[in-house]
Amino acid sequence: MKRGGLFILSLVILLVLCPQLDLNAQCAMCKAAAESSMKSDSNSIARGLNSGILYLMAIPYLMIAFIFRKQIAKLWRSKFGKRTLRQAQGPLRD
Repeated sequence: MKRGGLFILSLVILLVLCPQLDLNAQCAMCKAAAESSMKSDSNSIARGLNSGILYLMAIPYLMIAFIFRKQIAKLWRSKFGKRTLRQAQGPLRD
C-alpha cells in the first residue's frame, strides 16, 4: 500500500474510532426556539431552519447524481430509450 493510501486509511480509522464530542445538547434548544417563533410569526427563524435542513439534505443526492450522471443516463436509455424510439417510429412496415 502506498504511503498516501496508508495515511488516508489511518485518518479515516482515527475519525471513526475517536470519541465524539457531546454536540447534541443544542438540538433541543433549536427545536424549542423554532417552535416558539413559528407560533408567533410564520416568517421567522423556523422557515430559515427548514430551508437549511432541506438544503443540507439535497446536496449529497445532487453530488451523487453528478458523479454518476453517465451511468444514470445509460441506465435511463437502456430502460426507456428503446421503447420511446419504437413508439416514435410507429409500427414496422414490410
